[in-house]
Amino acid sequence: MTFFISCAVQRFIPHSTGVLRNSQDAVLVSLALLHGTLLLLFPSIPLFALGLWWNANTVSHNFIHLPFFRTFTANARFSMGLSLLLGFPQSLWASRHLAHHRDQVFRWKPIRRAWLVEGALVLALWATLLLLQWKFFLGVYLPGWAIGLALCQLQGRFEHSRGAVSHHGRLYNWLLFNDGYHVEHHAQPRRHWTQLPHQPHPDPSHISRWPALLRWLEHASLDGLEELVFRSSALRRFVLHVHQRALTRALAMIPPPRRVIIVGGGLFPRTALVLRQLVPQATLIIVDLRPDRLLRARHWLMHPGEAGEASTRPDVQFVCGYCTPENLPSLVGEADLVVVPLALKGAKDAFYGAPPAPHVLVHDWIWNSRGASTVVSIPLLKRLNLIRS
Repeated sequence: MTFFISCAVQRFIPHSTGVLRNSQDAVLVSLALLHGTLLLLFPSIPLFALGLWWNANTVSHNFIHLPFFRTFTANARFSMGLSLLLGFPQSLWASRHLAHHRDQVFRWKPIRRAWLVEGALVLALWATLLLLQWKFFLGVYLPGWAIGLALCQLQGRFEHSRGAVSHHGRLYNWLLFNDGYHVEHHAQPRRHWTQLPHQPHPDPSHISRWPALLRWLEHASLDGLEELVFRSSALRRFVLHVHQRALTRALAMIPPPRRVIIVGGGLFPRTALVLRQLVPQATLIIVDLRPDRLLRARHWLMHPGEAGEASTRPDVQFVCGYCTPENLPSLVGEADLVVVPLALKGAKDAFYGAPPAPHVLVHDWIWNSRGASTVVSIPLLKRLNLIRS
């Protein structure tokens, strides 16, 4: 989509490289115009809120660090346009943000002329709306504007929850023009947004699997969700169905496995229950750090349940231990398929980088697609990635 928008803008600005410092910023300019057009055609609280949040973290943010145009006049006019779109002076926002990058406290004095000019434009817009469409202004515009500012505040809070924190998810960074590369951006604030993925990556402790607005989910427990599935027959049937569908597609891409290691397969052993049906000839080894969860898994594999079998087979084994790609062979021996859970304690990157078996299936978040990948469930935000060694 961004490619076609960029082509369209460059068609109307034939010499865009003479107008813009970087021709790739034509995409951001065109999307700012599209943002304004959508607000005029389909004004609503969600559009005002999400549009403000998105623009502030893409167009406005990139314009702060690297103004798009070659001339002062063009940049000043675009800054005025952003002020009207966002409902606050863009130049004031820029001064505050750049003080943040310098680790300084923002100071209101001396007041700059650009702040006054853009502030007057915003007040004029508000006064006009209040005079001509006061119900719309109070009932739609202001609530959407306030929610959008709250989203920006939440974004900033979680981007710096433990110092600067990055998110490398492909979908988020495609939609927000590499905004997730936050640590990399702080290291080189004037680096163009297209170059941020090529910067040295930060320490893993400063990388989150969640985008900033969803980073509160780091405090939610996947173990708690597992317990919920364990106690609900409807949820058990659902997760068995979606995992069987995904595993069937993944297994069709590899030779039939003879020995399968299931890492973290305790509590409700959905993977073992499904694989016992899909590859009945295979030996299954369930490895879990907690003995109590292995006991629960043994219970599900020994008694009739959603999977239909009445007793565990002798080729289902249970091992108590902590798995890494390095210690897996010494802990449970060799295998031709290893299955890694979403809730693995520790980084899954080690299994991606050094597969301990010819084939590794990694349960991951839906936006983290690697290798041959298939979606498990959109509501579960989950996919299954097949990695070959």
